[in-house]
Amino acid sequence: MPLGKKEVHVIKLATEADRIEAMKVLKATYRMEKNWVADEEKMFSAEDLEDEAVSWFLAFTDGEPVGVLRILYNPPLELYNEYGFQQVGEGIDVEKFVSEHKIAEIGRFAVRPEYRQFMTVAAALMRTAVKETVERGFSHYITDVFEGEKHSPYEFHTRVMGFQLVATHDVGELNCPNRRLTLILDIKQAYNHLRRNKKYVFRLFTQGWADSMHQMLLDE
Repeated sequence: MPLGKKEVHVIKLATEADRIEAMKVLKATYRMEKNWVADEEKMFSAEDLEDEAVSWFLAFTDGEPVGVLRILYNPPLELYNEYGFQQVGEGIDVEKFVSEHKIAEIGRFAVRPEYRQFMTVAAALMRTAVKETVERGFSHYITDVFEGEKHSPYEFHTRVMGFQLVATHDVGELNCPNRRLTLILDIKQAYNHLRRNKKYVFRLFTQGWADSMHQMLLDE
C-alpha cells in the first residue's frame, strides 16, 4: 500500500524482537509525545505474546515501525466496572452488552507523529485486525477515546466508521486528564455502511481481502 513512494505492511507480533519494535512506537507516542505513561514497558508485557486472548499488530514502512494496535478478546467485565461507567442517555447498558455479545477491545492504537497524516497506516492496522477479529467469530468492537484531545479519533470513529457513544468515565489506565468516551461498533453494520456510503474508505480498509472475507460480512 503506497505511503508516498513507500509501502506499509503489517505483522502480527509473535516474538520478543517484535515486541521491542512495537515499544518504539509506544515510547514515541504514549510517553514522549503525550506523556500518558511513565514507562511504555508496562503497556505491553511479554506474556501478551503467549496469550491467545491478546493480539498485537505492528505497521512498518521502509523497515521502520510506524504504528501499533492491540486487540483484547473477551475483555474482562471487571475492568469496566472499575472505571465507573456513566451511561449516555437511554442507550446501551455496557455491562449487559459486553456480557451478551462477542466483544473485542481496540486499544494501544498509536501512529508515530510524523506518519499520522497518512490514513493508510491506521487503515492497514485496522484491515489486518478486523480480518482476524471476524475470523475468530467476534461481532463488535469496544474502545475508549479521549474527549477533546488534540488527536482524538472521535469524529472519524462516529461520523465515518459508525461507532456509537454509549458511556463515559473519568479514570482509566492512562495519565490523561480528559474524560473517556466509550464507543461500540457493530463490525458487520460498519462494513455495509462503508460499502454503501464511503466507498474510498471501504476500499482502503478492505484492500486485499479474499472474497470469503467479504461474504462473512455482507448483508443477507
